Amino acid sequence: MCTTSPKPFSKRATLAGFRSRIAALLTLLRLACLLLGIGVISGPSQAAGSDAVVTLHTAQATLAPDGATPQAVDLQLPFRWDHRYPGRAGHARYQLLLPALTKGDDTPRALLISSLGNQATVSVGGTTVARLGNLGDANHDASKTAQLIRIPAGLLRRDAPTSVVIDTTTQRQRGGGLDLVHYGPETALEARYDSLRRWRNTAAVVYSVSLLLMGGLAAGLWWRQRDVLYGCFSLAAFSGVVRNLDRAWVDVPVPWPAWGAIVAIGYAWHIALIARFVLLVLDRNPPWLVRTIHVAMGLGAMLAAASFMFAQPVLWTTGLVLLEVTALACLPIVLQEAFGQRRRIAWVLVGAGMFAVAAGANDLLRVRLGLFGGSDQTLTPHAIFVFVVILAGLVVDRYSRSVADHRALNASLRHRLDEQEGQLRTAFDELRRREQEQAVLLERQRIMREIHDGVGSQLVGLLNMVGQPDAKASVLEEHVKLALDEMRMAVDSLQPNHGDLTTVLATLRYRLQPRLEAAGITLAWEVAAMPPIASFNAQVALQLQRILLEAFTNILKHAGATRIAMAALCIEAPEPHVRIVLTDDGRGLGSLQPPRPGEGRGMANMKARAHAIGAMLSIAAGPEGGTCVTLEWPYAQGTATPAAQ
Repeated sequence: MCTTSPKPFSKRATLAGFRSRIAALLTLLRLACLLLGIGVISGPSQAAGSDAVVTLHTAQATLAPDGATPQAVDLQLPFRWDHRYPGRAGHARYQLLLPALTKGDDTPRALLISSLGNQATVSVGGTTVARLGNLGDANHDASKTAQLIRIPAGLLRRDAPTSVVIDTTTQRQRGGGLDLVHYGPETALEARYDSLRRWRNTAAVVYSVSLLLMGGLAAGLWWRQRDVLYGCFSLAAFSGVVRNLDRAWVDVPVPWPAWGAIVAIGYAWHIALIARFVLLVLDRNPPWLVRTIHVAMGLGAMLAAASFMFAQPVLWTTGLVLLEVTALACLPIVLQEAFGQRRRIAWVLVGAGMFAVAAGANDLLRVRLGLFGGSDQTLTPHAIFVFVVILAGLVVDRYSRSVADHRALNASLRHRLDEQEGQLRTAFDELRRREQEQAVLLERQRIMREIHDGVGSQLVGLLNMVGQPDAKASVLEEHVKLALDEMRMAVDSLQPNHGDLTTVLATLRYRLQPRLEAAGITLAWEVAAMPPIASFNAQVALQLQRILLEAFTNILKHAGATRIAMAALCIEAPEPHVRIVLTDDGRGLGSLQPPRPGEGRGMANMKARAHAIGAMLSIAAGPEGGTCVTLEWPYAQGTATPAAQ
């Protein structure tokens, strides 16, 4: 302890009041931990009877720090080596006296020590009953777990107290020493021993596994989403695993004090990153506070490394104070979000943050500095684990909101899709109606054009001939027949042909057969069955009929033929096309030269109609006399047909 000069009463009262408030806060924190089940065995416990558990509060000790003369002292337990000899290693011998047994008491006895270390041997009545590592072997640390030491019945005395000697070796900055020693029936101490191991060692393992799992989950979420919140918590979780493993890992393969520096650096990063995580959860990132957290993270790591490297515990203590102040600086923002914005997550963080700050104050003041009665029970790991639960809640909440958002989006898209589908259906119906109207209009125009060009022109010619005084009845009859043929072809073109060229040609034969028979002409019909042709529409059918009608009419009027041969077939190579050949045995053309200007319009009209449907028409002398008309129509080209000529 340090001594101070007398102060005015008011200042002493203020200091005393401050200390009393701190002590009250730590007492409340301790009570909360007890309610949560974080058991701490403390205080004298001595009762009458053979089942009583005796707590030993004093010990005679010989303390021998390295490089100094050993000294014998009377100690009040618990005793922390680092509080008396900061930054120094050494060895110590503690001697305690166990109460004498009563007559007839054969109950198995044991010692329960919550912290002892770092390596130790325990002797009862001069007989070694336990070895906790090898003295001086820094790879073993017995102080990380409670020790239940069973005492053989023959070693305990009934006529006088029994001497217990505990020899320990302690490494610098490792928290060695001797806690309260509990002595009593083995069965009574086993329950307390199990409770201590559960909340110190098992909890540390559970926390480590939880941090690994949540850190891995957060890392996976960060990898998929690149969300800084998940990345920050992943780093915080992985850095916290080292500290929690150290609380349960007795035999560490890493030499001391290098392992101590690693644990301290991981702890500094763990605390700083948790503070940064809190700001990210609230989406409040004041630049000055973010920089402060980064500085505290870096300085804390450097102070931790320097502390263990140069054996200066005050440096790591300074780093812990810096981390505690940084965590306190985050509390006003959390409180502002809770009271100002009334966010539910902010209220959760208020509770977790205050618990973490109070736990950090307990570990700094009581565990590390030994103030307010001292303690070896660290509370920060339990407080930090709350943030693991918070992250799990955040992941579940974000996932739930994401599912809800996707459902709402799907519903919105479905509604919009239904609207668009309705609009498209309406537009399609309107388009189909217009197409039908357009088709009807085009069909009307085609019929009007056909009547005008076919029947109309024939009737006009007939009218002109009727007006002539010397008109011959045979000529008039011929014109009337041509007008009837034109009308019949126009009517036939109104019938759907479904691409059936064979039927269209057969219909033409049916129309012309009476005239051919009346003229005494034999018709040889050689039309093969042809498959339906998709591009064979009414316009193409009408043009083919007119070309063939013109050819038949020329034969009837000018050739003087007695026989006509009609052949039609589909040819697939070199390209799909229809070939129609019409030959007669009449007088023929007399010449293969092209017609001269001033000749009749019949052939010119036939070629113009063939060109209109993309066909090739040739008129030449037949192989045995007469005339040969050949028409080749490439149906696979889907040639658009302009207006009839």
